[in-house]
Amino acid sequence: MNVRWVAFPLHPQTPAEGLTLEALFDIPTAAVDRLCARLARTAAELGLAFGDRRKTFNSRLAQELGKWAEDRGRGDAFHRAAFDAYFAGGLNLARLPVLLDLAASVQLPRDEARRVIEQRRYRAAVDRDWQKAADKRVTAVPTFIYADRRLVGAQSYPALKQLVTGEPPAETSAQGLF
Repeated sequence: MNVRWVAFPLHPQTPAEGLTLEALFDIPTAAVDRLCARLARTAAELGLAFGDRRKTFNSRLAQELGKWAEDRGRGDAFHRAAFDAYFAGGLNLARLPVLLDLAASVQLPRDEARRVIEQRRYRAAVDRDWQKAADKRVTAVPTFIYADRRLVGAQSYPALKQLVTGEPPAETSAQGLF
């Protein structure tokens, strides 16, 4: 079974410089602290890297570059690097230097990555993905869909196995929405 990455419009109105989580969700700092602590616990339970992320950034250009990376056979590596940069490193995926560094980190040529971004070569591909996500009623990421079943949030291996096999998990999975 192959995993197919589908881009999702996660807060597409976010400006290039990003937004604090307080501004994004219109909640006080104490609520953001509780949210981040819960996410960090879930990430730790699942063995995922998660840094002290206090801002959100517009990921549209990273999604476009990810589509290019997929066409170059480096999609999985690029997506993993982008997730790590964003969730663990707190890097702004709307910034060209960050995107070029990500491309280079997965052995993709920086100069070609720059042209892909500047010319917006994969804009239509991401637009199609956004429409597909809307058609499938995806409202959060990650969302895993297999047959008529779905899981939302970071999930343990047993939970993902249950999604595919339909069998109850041998253990309780951690729930966390990223």
